[in-house]
Amino acid sequence: MRHGLVALLVAVGLLAGARAAPYDGPLFDAHLHYNDEAFEGPHPLSDVLPRFKAAGVQAVLANSRPNEGTKALGAAKGAPRVVPFIRLYRNRADYANWFENPEIAAMVRAELAAGTAAGPYRGLGEFHLYDSANADGAVARELVQLADAKGLVVLAHCDDVAVEKLLAHAPKLRLIWAHTGIGGVPVERVRELLRRHPTLMGELSYRPGLTESDGRLSAAWRALLQEFPDRFLIGSDTWVNARWQHYEALMQAYRQWLGELPPGTARRIAWDNAAALFP
Repeated sequence: MRHGLVALLVAVGLLAGARAAPYDGPLFDAHLHYNDEAFEGPHPLSDVLPRFKAAGVQAVLANSRPNEGTKALGAAKGAPRVVPFIRLYRNRADYANWFENPEIAAMVRAELAAGTAAGPYRGLGEFHLYDSANADGAVARELVQLADAKGLVVLAHCDDVAVEKLLAHAPKLRLIWAHTGIGGVPVERVRELLRRHPTLMGELSYRPGLTESDGRLSAAWRALLQEFPDRFLIGSDTWVNARWQHYEALMQAYRQWLGELPPGTARRIAWDNAAALFP
């Protein structure tokens, strides 16, 4: 009997340590860049298109520096569905002052008028607000109000204070919070913002604390994702070429922890939420 009990405990321990099967459905990459250093360098279309197929990525939210990268993806035969966003950066210098630079506002209006081969632009960003006070810049305010008026979605890399500032300028704005707080905004604060702002969604690349060292979901984030299954998206954030080099592995890591969630929740985060945002 004692040996049987030991065997049972060992079996239970092994079962508890077993990993769930990865999510095997479609993926919507809701934070992708095809910047000039990628498409003019080691990752031409002939390189990146097979990566999407290998990873099971069937749609992408593309925003690139400059916007020509997004246009190239949108025009490419064999590309996944491309949802084009206007990047607010013509070059790296624009990161520092876009929020008060009227040239950026003029560029956005010109891009909106021109559109892309994949159809009209569906949003603005990703843009960065390294200082939350810059969310009150004249051009930042102008552009989020323009997005709200035209039914565009905004992708913003910022802290929780800037999130609230942007939504104060345009309370009905559909805002994707890039990384859901890359600085590690506490889970309780994320929960508070999601409850307060029904048009806010969180994108999960680079999110500190999302997974443990073994790649499994943390308990706090598992609870949050299950509480708000319709408010989260996944993304690759291919901001440097190294992210392209490991694209398939990045998306497989998502599949692994998505498999730990109930199937319906996993499908929403992997695909349905983004597909509903961009019908």
